[in-house]
Amino acid sequence: MATSLGLVVPVLKDAGQSASTFGQLVIAGGTIADFGAVILLSQFFSEQASGTGTKVVLVFTFAVLIGAVGLAVAGAGRSMRLSAALIRLQDTTAQIRVRGAVLLLIGFVAMAERFGLETILGAFMAGVILALVDRDAMRTHPHFRTKLEGIGYGFLIPVFFVSSGVAFDLAALFSSASTVLRVPVFLLALLAVRGLPALVYRALVGTRRTVAAGLLQATSLPFIVTASRIGVALGKISAASGAALIAAGLLSVLLFPLLALAVLRGEHHPEPGPSAGEGIGG
Repeated sequence: MATSLGLVVPVLKDAGQSASTFGQLVIAGGTIADFGAVILLSQFFSEQASGTGTKVVLVFTFAVLIGAVGLAVAGAGRSMRLSAALIRLQDTTAQIRVRGAVLLLIGFVAMAERFGLETILGAFMAGVILALVDRDAMRTHPHFRTKLEGIGYGFLIPVFFVSSGVAFDLAALFSSASTVLRVPVFLLALLAVRGLPALVYRALVGTRRTVAAGLLQATSLPFIVTASRIGVALGKISAASGAALIAAGLLSVLLFPLLALAVLRGEHHPEPGPSAGEGIGG
């Protein structure tokens, strides 16, 4: 279900499409998919309870607490005295906004872990709350998002990929021919599950961009790595299947964005039609 927004958004930005209707559709679709996937993962693998009803109560209670914290943060942000202090300290060595965002992240992750939910749910909700309460970003602190992107794209995401590569079970992947053959099957499954729903965009963005959207939405790795590790640890999937899933996700990251960019570039270079002379001669 999930789309690697941390990889897709930079691709859209570099292509100059992040603010377009096409880019917003891809981002919205990926956000909804990520949110649903995180909620379901937390439901299935909650450590505190095994009953579905109890898990629903846990997630609902967690959501209520998150909402309360979000309202408190939003209310504090409207304080003129606090806003003045934030503006004064945001670009000094205090980097107060960046530290506040990191504190929000750590707090929500700790809260999710306390409820027995997956920590990625807490991290995701921290980003959602930050986006909701930080409405005047471009007016009072235009560099804040750039700083967060620098931390994310320049440090956290590379660290994630390095750690994923170290933990990747290459021996399990090549343990048998059937395991290797699962990789293209999983890759096609990603394209079908996440790519085909992009057909609903066709009326808005056209065929080429619909194909590009499907490819970008099918790009998925971080969530696959997380879910595979949990599944293997709980004995729900084999190490071989986990390795094949991660390999398919890695191929999706390598191939799908490149193909999507090629499709987008192709729309700016239509095939030349017949020349005037050819038309008359015909």
